[in-house]
Amino acid sequence: MEYVYKPKGTCSQEMIININDEDIIESVKIIGGCPGNTVGLSMLVKGQKVDDIIKKLKGIPCRTRGTSCPDQLAIALEEIKESRK
Repeated sequence: MEYVYKPKGTCSQEMIININDEDIIESVKIIGGCPGNTVGLSMLVKGQKVDDIIKKLKGIPCRTRGTSCPDQLAIALEEIKESRK
């Protein structure tokens, strides 16, 4: 299923996340942000379990922002999990 998330406090403006019924990330497209980092992040999480990615990415900061694109992806995944209950 496709989900759209609007990150807060980052250069990226939108995350389009596809997750299958087994909670495996099928794809992530990040609009905005640093292209090398966001494309790399998208490729690294593809095929991974949602819970594993949340554990790995939650709380990663970018400069003095208090959040980052990886952190915002983890937050998006938590919200998606909650909405699927």
